[in-house]
Amino acid sequence: MGSDSDWRVMSDASQALSDFAVPHEVEVVSAHRTPDKLLRYGREARARGLKVIIAGAGGAAHLPGMLASVTELPVIGVPVQLATLDGLDSLLSIVQMPAGIPVATVSINGAKNAGLLAVRMLGMSDDRLAERVAGYARDLESQVEEKNRRLKGAL
Repeated sequence: MGSDSDWRVMSDASQALSDFAVPHEVEVVSAHRTPDKLLRYGREARARGLKVIIAGAGGAAHLPGMLASVTELPVIGVPVQLATLDGLDSLLSIVQMPAGIPVATVSINGAKNAGLLAVRMLGMSDDRLAERVAGYARDLESQVEEKNRRLKGAL
């Protein structure tokens, strides 16, 4: 994440990964304040065993795109909402990438979905993880059906 203040949002990605027992790391890397660290982090990520990078940032939000420009790993961007512009600035900074530098972008403050998307990506080469993702989807379906039953029972 671009700042420790982003943890209020990005902790949801970490929790989603933990819920699926996916080992991960948490790091503050600022595109603007620590550019050398950003370059090292992105360039060394694959060699260190990372498979996907989730990068959250607010405001100018260059972190996901800059990481995507220096790594061959998939990058998922999380636009973090700040006090001004309701996070639209972050969203546009992340989603408007030039051709050749893809960043998968989730909704503003959508870190949980970023974690779940990373789990799905990892599940493409891990059958046990893919089965847990399928189980998660079945649980969501059951929850919706239960809510539907409760609603109808309250009418």
